Amino acid sequence: MAGKRTLKRQLNLPQVIMLGTAGTLGSGVFILSGHAAAVAGPAAIWAVLIAGILSFSIALNYCELATTYPETGGAMTYVREAWGKGVVSFMVGSMDCISSTFYTALSAVGFAYSVSVFFPGLHSSAFGIGAVAIGAIVLFVILNILGVTKVGNLQVVMGIILLVAFTIYIIGGFTMPNGFSTATLLPTGRFFQSDNIAVNAGIILKTIALIYAMYVGFEVIADDAEEVNNPTKNIPLAIMISLFLIVVVYTLVITVAMGTSSDIAGSETAISDTIRMFLGTPGATIIGIAGMIGSLTSINSSMLSATRESFTLSRDGAWPGFLSHLNKARVPYLAILFIGAVSILVTGVGAVDFLSYITSGGYLFVLLLSNLSMITLRRKYPYLHRPFKVPFFPLTPIIASLVCLIVLRYSDVKALIFMSAVLAAFAIYYYARLGLTSWQEEHRRSQDPGRYRVLVPIQQDSGMENVIRIGARIANAQSDLSMCLLQVVDPEMAEDEDARAKLQRSRRYTLQKFIKHAVEQNVPMYAKTVSGASPAAGIISEMRNDSNVRLLLFKWPVGETEQAKFDADVEPIVRSGLANVGLLFDRGIDKLENILVPVGGGFHSKFAIQLAESLAKADNGTVDVVRVVDEDLDDEQYEDQMAYLQEIVIVQLDQIPGNMNLHIIRGNDPAKAIIEETRQREYDLIVIGSYEGDTHGQYLFGELVDRVRKGTSTSVLVVRQHESGAATWLRRQIRASNPRT
Repeated sequence: MAGKRTLKRQLNLPQVIMLGTAGTLGSGVFILSGHAAAVAGPAAIWAVLIAGILSFSIALNYCELATTYPETGGAMTYVREAWGKGVVSFMVGSMDCISSTFYTALSAVGFAYSVSVFFPGLHSSAFGIGAVAIGAIVLFVILNILGVTKVGNLQVVMGIILLVAFTIYIIGGFTMPNGFSTATLLPTGRFFQSDNIAVNAGIILKTIALIYAMYVGFEVIADDAEEVNNPTKNIPLAIMISLFLIVVVYTLVITVAMGTSSDIAGSETAISDTIRMFLGTPGATIIGIAGMIGSLTSINSSMLSATRESFTLSRDGAWPGFLSHLNKARVPYLAILFIGAVSILVTGVGAVDFLSYITSGGYLFVLLLSNLSMITLRRKYPYLHRPFKVPFFPLTPIIASLVCLIVLRYSDVKALIFMSAVLAAFAIYYYARLGLTSWQEEHRRSQDPGRYRVLVPIQQDSGMENVIRIGARIANAQSDLSMCLLQVVDPEMAEDEDARAKLQRSRRYTLQKFIKHAVEQNVPMYAKTVSGASPAAGIISEMRNDSNVRLLLFKWPVGETEQAKFDADVEPIVRSGLANVGLLFDRGIDKLENILVPVGGGFHSKFAIQLAESLAKADNGTVDVVRVVDEDLDDEQYEDQMAYLQEIVIVQLDQIPGNMNLHIIRGNDPAKAIIEETRQREYDLIVIGSYEGDTHGQYLFGELVDRVRKGTSTSVLVVRQHESGAATWLRRQIRASNPRT
């Protein structure tokens, strides 16, 4: 069950390098070289080289981000961790997905133009180009549904063929007659026609804005980080190697093309046209096949990226839930079908330069927010383990952000207007969905208010304020919870008329004293008195008479004497297994903006995640879910523990909420590590699951819980999830056979 919505790690280093390299060395260089020449002339070479060099600052940032958060989703994940699950992360994830979808369409159109080298009739027929493009998209929809391993292996084969073809083109262009010549490249003896530096800089930047989609291979690697083996090592290597190869090949290819023919401006087949001049028909055949393969690798990479982004958006609840459904191969097949369908519709645009500007603009928007998120994450989590740390921080992300802004400034106006319209449409969808969800929850609340209960027994000692306050917040997070303040009295007192009148006044006073918390949270509250030979007997009897108690909430006494009596009262309640139990050790709670949840993977710690998420909603607070692991774990084991922690949260909440941060802490003493964490950062509350063993002995809820409670100055809410005795026995047997579950 834990793996239901978690993708499988199955891409090795060569596959990931080719995913970034071959996927980027695809249709872009084949169909955009001529368009770049039309904008900048010979200076297009400088535009390609400068764009590649500037990309290294962004790629370095992605090395840190992707290894710190090695999960699918890429930029959306980083923005969500930095600023929470809100409109910003939604817009970034959605735009990233749409940009990849447009690049899929652009690559499919590029594939069709490459095919037209062998079938010239296609080039003169818009319908023919479109039909071939759609066929290519359908092919990769099928391959992606069959499984990412098949796609990864195919990518390696296609990537090697593509690199060999480019090597032939570059060597042949520089060495063969009728190939590259300086006179052809620079007929006037200069790269720029103007002497105005500002004009020349503008031309370079406009060209970069046109071609920047050609450099997004590293972003594709980050998007698919959840499927990469040994991500802490393989992701940085793959990103830097692939980008280096891309820059070298692009610069040399466009140099050969422009130095071979002065008549390629605006052509979608510039590479095949020029190779025919120095290698004849065999060369045109080789590069034609390479163009087809390059376009196919681009379709492959961009579709893989778009589907994983839509999967993440769906898994996080931002897009319709059906898009996160996985098939037997553990791939999001419905997301693949959806992206394929949209890509097919987009191919109808046909205009290569327009599609390129839209794709580049979308990617630049995403990259800008990713760079800024890294600055926030460094400040927000200074002690977070980062397998790769970007050099020269914060200069590197600042330079990368400026690059994105400057290139966006020089993008095509029509493409920017279109991109703005897409962002506006996403914003409308986001707020409309938010409003609809809010209305539905309110409607459910009005239809069946207070069906289930949070039961708070009134204890003799003072200090119930924060217990009731927390109970009201938990009830508020659900659509059908009320609060019951329960008073247990001796049976003889219940029979005495004067005593009953006194109890009624006491109950009214208690309700008046604490009703403000229910009013603040819009939660129904009432008080009730029951009789019982002991507090435990009265509470158990009440729960047996009404099985709708969802949580039984106590105040944990501070004094050791009171604690011993309290343990004796609570133990039979816990052993009855009739309801979830929570105990608040109150050291003062002013707000609930920062909540810590230690997770060992046990049954009760998973329940703690649910309660903490409910409590954080009231103050729009954040929840830090931490897992303590051995100090001597290597990077791969560390990453596996992070993946397991993600699985736990996803299984409990069906997503990783934007206000929830997941961390791994190294330490051989879990209690000591948790206490140290509360000293490094100020928390308002610790929500911790009870020990899973028998509920008796010196530590009713476990030694670790007791040490944390005594060792920290933060209030502690200990929770224990109810289950039958038979279920407890069965779960312990399963856990004994598989300690990780």
